[in-house]
Amino acid sequence: MTRTVTRSKALALATTAVFTATSIAPAFAGPATTTPIEHVIIIVGENHTFDNLFGTYKPKSGQSIDNLLSKGIVNEDGSPGRHFKKAEQRIGRDEVRYTAETASTGAYATLPQPYTTYGIGLPQNVLDTRFPANLPNGPYQISKYVPYAAYTGDPVHRFFQMWQDVDGGKHDKFVWVEQTIGTGSNGKPYPAGGFNPMEGAISMGFYNMNPFTDASGKAQPGDAPFFKQLADEYAISDNYHQAIMGGTGANFQALVTGHAAFFTNPETLNGAPAVPYANQIENPDPVSGTNNYYKQDGYSGGSYVNCSDPSAPGVAAINEQLFKNGVYHNNCAPNHYYLVNNYSMYWNQTSAKPNALGSDKFVLPPQSAPTIADVMTAKGVSWKYYSADRGDDATTFAKSVDGVPLLFHSYCGICDPLTGFNKIMKTPSEEAKLQNYGAFVKDIQNNTLPAVSFVRPFEALAGHPADSTTDLYEKFLEALINRVKANPQLWAKTAIFITTDEGGGYYDSGYIQPVDFLGDGTRIPFILVSPLAKKGHVDHTYYDHVSLLKFIERNWRLPTISAVSRDRLPNPIHDRDDHRYVPVNRPAIGDLMNLFVFADEDGDHHHHGHWHHHDRDDRDDRDDDR
Repeated sequence: MTRTVTRSKALALATTAVFTATSIAPAFAGPATTTPIEHVIIIVGENHTFDNLFGTYKPKSGQSIDNLLSKGIVNEDGSPGRHFKKAEQRIGRDEVRYTAETASTGAYATLPQPYTTYGIGLPQNVLDTRFPANLPNGPYQISKYVPYAAYTGDPVHRFFQMWQDVDGGKHDKFVWVEQTIGTGSNGKPYPAGGFNPMEGAISMGFYNMNPFTDASGKAQPGDAPFFKQLADEYAISDNYHQAIMGGTGANFQALVTGHAAFFTNPETLNGAPAVPYANQIENPDPVSGTNNYYKQDGYSGGSYVNCSDPSAPGVAAINEQLFKNGVYHNNCAPNHYYLVNNYSMYWNQTSAKPNALGSDKFVLPPQSAPTIADVMTAKGVSWKYYSADRGDDATTFAKSVDGVPLLFHSYCGICDPLTGFNKIMKTPSEEAKLQNYGAFVKDIQNNTLPAVSFVRPFEALAGHPADSTTDLYEKFLEALINRVKANPQLWAKTAIFITTDEGGGYYDSGYIQPVDFLGDGTRIPFILVSPLAKKGHVDHTYYDHVSLLKFIERNWRLPTISAVSRDRLPNPIHDRDDHRYVPVNRPAIGDLMNLFVFADEDGDHHHHGHWHHHDRDDRDDRDDDR
């Protein structure tokens, strides 16, 4: 996507007016819920890990947390802690085939200096001299050297790269992957003069929520103040993960299918699986004589994988990671080539505008797989997907939403996943549910908000490194939450779930559960904002993006999506000690109910465990509905 917004324009876009809604009963009616929650709002920003944002967060008394600070990797002031070496980054050994777990030849003496990549307002793709050239080998605080609201470079965040980052759970190859392959080879031969992805060690940066002194000696109040405020007032998870290793597109697919998209027949357009164009099939095996330069990978060099074939490049290495964790089925359908990175959807915003297909187009052909949207529609649960820039003219800057000028119109097709599905785009009543952020604001104002709302922020405010900032994502969230709170009747029965699509390639120290071939990936921030949230609670239950779908299904007694969707996995069982974060019954993912406090018939509040036991039969019943 094009990323050409100025800092001043982005800030202007962020200064939103809080609107006041009237308290009238919402227009949508649907099936009764199993909890007091009647409205779910899912907000998905971009590209930050849990440690990148919450690495130094200190929860309220009585709560524990798993982050850089609690592990002693860093101190409260952001400096290296007594266990800093736990996050040391190591150099991978030369291999002849792709390895997800790579032997080391040694450790970096100091981190390679970060690059600017395409950061807004920065010189492009050069060393970022705002950061020292001799950073200690481990996580470093970004805001020691640049303001919290400053634009920075963008780490690599692709599928095979992320499996290598985490290195079988050692989390010690983030920098090596940035140094050796970056965002991919794009199918090009290894250059004679050598290869420099121009990333350095962007991935090891983090923000600090505690007061600190920056490199110039100036006292700073702490980063991410609104995220910290939300964590203090509501509930967060320190064990929530991106569902898919890799980038935005694949994770947005998981958010609607519980699984992944795959290449389909480009001639019939009927959604039947087919073999992709040869240049679009991934081959992460290293070119001979290189350290880790993939043969075919990159935004124009391969993104499909037939993971049902153990002889396909890269597949056996990831299967080995699953086997080591007791997962013996990789959940890959025979001869399906799954999309593990970012390709455009077949339809561009509207069914009247299909994209061309071809070996040089990098467009996902139409999908036939079922989605959570299909399940909700079939059971009468209202929903909409609000993609902020949808329907806006990219050349027009005079429009506004609720008095907010839309100064950066960059439609994110990979963030609008339902535009890839035949059943949505060929059914006018379903396509009509794909709207923009202006429609979301109006639905709050008119009390016509559906039961389930997916909200994709404006690109400028989504928090993606290089073309946005977490500061701008906070501003977007604050305005949205205030709109909901301004309607007390709506607020009283609403759950606002806030997360990012994926970790963006940033380092994270947390446990990752191998669930199937596709992931999970690193931990990412997850916040529940609701009057029914456990106040100041840090939940350790294992979750990923499909947990959002499990919550919707449980709350409205819906069936699971498909035979391969992860919503069929059980809720995790956690021992209090040895398996506080690791499910005993893995693979398993939770349904988010542990973040809430619900009232019983007498009006007394109690822990979800009682509610879950009382309502256990609902899930068994709905599985029989398919």
